[in-house]
Amino acid sequence: MAAGREVRVWDLPTRLFHWLLVLGVGLGWWTASTHRTDLHLILGEGVAGLLVFRLWWGFFGGSTARFRDFIVGPKRVIAYGRTLFRVGTKGEADPHLGHNPMGGWSVAALLLLLLFLVGCGLFAVDTDGLASGPLSNLVDYDHGRLASHLHTLAFTGLEALVFVHLAAIAFYQLVKGASLIRAMITGKTLAEPPRMGLKPGSRISLVIGALLFSAVWVGLLRLSAII
Repeated sequence: MAAGREVRVWDLPTRLFHWLLVLGVGLGWWTASTHRTDLHLILGEGVAGLLVFRLWWGFFGGSTARFRDFIVGPKRVIAYGRTLFRVGTKGEADPHLGHNPMGGWSVAALLLLLLFLVGCGLFAVDTDGLASGPLSNLVDYDHGRLASHLHTLAFTGLEALVFVHLAAIAFYQLVKGASLIRAMITGKTLAEPPRMGLKPGSRISLVIGALLFSAVWVGLLRLSAII
């Protein structure tokens, strides 16, 4: 067994982004299924702001949130996959701080699909033109309807990726004895010594990221004439 100690793995901005995204996407699904269009637009535009923040934080945030930390080449992904079912002691420390090589690409896929989903929603036009995206006036009706169709298809794909994500969480909890949810709540996990915890992003980077989030959300709300 690898002797592990608790270290910081996720900074507060990354954790807040994660749970706000879960809330936003979940409520977005609910508002769409119950035809609460105004709320759906507000939530979708908020998710757009969150994604812009995450892109910024992926380059200038805490060390474990940066894309260069978890987007790795196929050799490392394959090598990690070969050890996935290795017999070991349940609850031992993971040698990877943050996302492992396979999980990193899963996160990247989720972010890319969410960007596509929200992007299509911004240009989407409904059949009567009364509940369209804030950028729908930039495209004609046919392209707006195509964006709406792609928006629906993208959500179906998102459901599949979320299922895989949840299955992976369950696998690590039940087989590996690693609580990924707890780590995303507390910000701490077990790591092999002498592994240090995350290096946090600077305050100025956080302020810029928060301003980007606010500017995108408020700007889209104004285009929708919601505020």
